[in-house]
Amino acid sequence: MKRRGKWIVGAALSVALVGGGTGIAVATSGGDDSERPITGPALEKASAAALAHTGGGKVTETEAGDEDGYYEVEVTLDNHKQADVHLDKDFKVIGSNADSGDKPNDKD
Repeated sequence: MKRRGKWIVGAALSVALVGGGTGIAVATSGGDDSERPITGPALEKASAAALAHTGGGKVTETEAGDEDGYYEVEVTLDNHKQADVHLDKDFKVIGSNADSGDKPNDKD
């Protein structure tokens, strides 16, 4: 009987470990949304650099680890257009692009 009890406990422990590992893998997978927002002091520095580059506006979205730079800051300008400002790890602007806005001849 002692052997059978050890086997059952061992099997239960194995199931718990496998199940726990699966839960961790599911919990840490980001799904389709892999963007990480900029946080902490980096957010302040990146925002200030982007706003200086655009000449004002409001920071509406950020991303760390962007494919076009170390940071990306989306700024909504006073004319309601948006600009994406790409920064290196030292918060220097390495590029930007602004949407062209809606034109009367634009088609959806």
